[in-house]
Amino acid sequence: MSHVSNGDGRPWRFVTNHTQVLLCIARDPDVRTRDIAGMVGITERAAQRIVADLAEAGFVTIERVGRRNRYEVNREAAMRHQAQHGHEIGELLDLLELDLPPDASD
Repeated sequence: MSHVSNGDGRPWRFVTNHTQVLLCIARDPDVRTRDIAGMVGITERAAQRIVADLAEAGFVTIERVGRRNRYEVNREAAMRHQAQHGHEIGELLDLLELDLPPDASD
């Protein structure tokens, strides 16, 4: 995802890192934190923190499978911002995730 300058040289992204991490998990429930970090362009520690945020907020559940984690997105979780009151996170994923296989949003 490309960076855009806000006029003072500081880059920003249209989609937040939290949303990008959620998209990575929606694409691949078995994704490793290291791979999330690489795809989003953040440190592994930041990716771990964001995954923990998403789990704490109820957007993602984490299941330990052997030495790895498997994630599940709670598509019915309500978005947190007032402007999105009444909308579920699954709606956002459907909007942003045009390249998911057809059965991935079931």
